[in-house]
Amino acid sequence: MLLKKQTVWLLTMLSLVVVLSVYYITSPEQQKGTDLASLEEKKSENKEMSTTQSKDGATVISGIANDEKFEALRMKVEEQRTKQKEELQTLAATTDLPAEERSAAIDKMNKLDEISQKEAILETLITSLGYEDALVRADGEKVRITVKAKEHSASAANEIIQMVRTELGAFQLVAVQFEPVK
Repeated sequence: MLLKKQTVWLLTMLSLVVVLSVYYITSPEQQKGTDLASLEEKKSENKEMSTTQSKDGATVISGIANDEKFEALRMKVEEQRTKQKEELQTLAATTDLPAEERSAAIDKMNKLDEISQKEAILETLITSLGYEDALVRADGEKVRITVKAKEHSASAANEIIQMVRTELGAFQLVAVQFEPVK
């Protein structure tokens, strides 16, 4: 009996999935940091614990995330870019528009991806300078950078500005804001 090509591919892929699953489950060397306990430890390291006394004398312990503001801003920027990309994808997929407009929409989508990548690279470069965290937001010709640092200086801000200009271009208006570490 001769099997169809699709059936052979399906069986091959299924057997590959089974073999990889068995290997993953039985491998003695698991990647460190993937179990739930280590994830909880990392989460607790990122939180600052504060203890206060309530009116009735009970101790109340609350955890406040150090990077909550940065993460909220990152998520907001990501949501805005996702919406823009969806709109541009809709424009690019529309057959009623001329080819030039669809091409322009695709170019804008590629530009958004490029900006996101450069922001991530800049955040990594800034944190490699010894800062606790950095948030880079590029909007057109403006670049806003917020850096978590114990201390700040004009020379440090100038170094960050020069780094941004070499990465994004010399025609960018760059603003650096330092946020104190708690």
